[in-house]
Amino acid sequence: MSTKKRRGNPFRGVLDMMSEMNRISDTMTNLETGAPQTRGYSDAWSPTTDIFARGEDLVIRSELPGVLPEDCEVSFSHGYLTISGERRHDDSDVIYYASERFRGTFRREITLPEGVDEEDIEAQFDDGLLEVVVKDAAEATGPSQITVQSKKKRQ
Repeated sequence: MSTKKRRGNPFRGVLDMMSEMNRISDTMTNLETGAPQTRGYSDAWSPTTDIFARGEDLVIRSELPGVLPEDCEVSFSHGYLTISGERRHDDSDVIYYASERFRGTFRREITLPEGVDEEDIEAQFDDGLLEVVVKDAAEATGPSQITVQSKKKRQ
């Protein structure tokens, strides 16, 4: 009988709920008023992203259709992988009758397991799909449990 070690999900909370709620609210307001959508990094659109293990490696895939490779940036600092960039507007002479795709800046921050170094990370962008591979990071375990103690003695 094999015992499988159950791991917590270190990527729980990848979606920023407040940003998503703001996005929905802004979209509804813009639909009612006809105002154009403008976004900054604090409430930028978020590309759909999958995070999974492939062997010993952690793989992060983000869909970025319509984004040019030179308009996409991947950075790593203090344990956070940041995917950011911009989906540019079409030529200025274009008249839209319907526009449902987000344009402008985007940003996605993902907390990586402890011990990951910059040298462990590789990124490749082809046909609107960004794939970031973090070498040997799939075996990271969830948070450690800390025993809570009390200074008071029970009576």
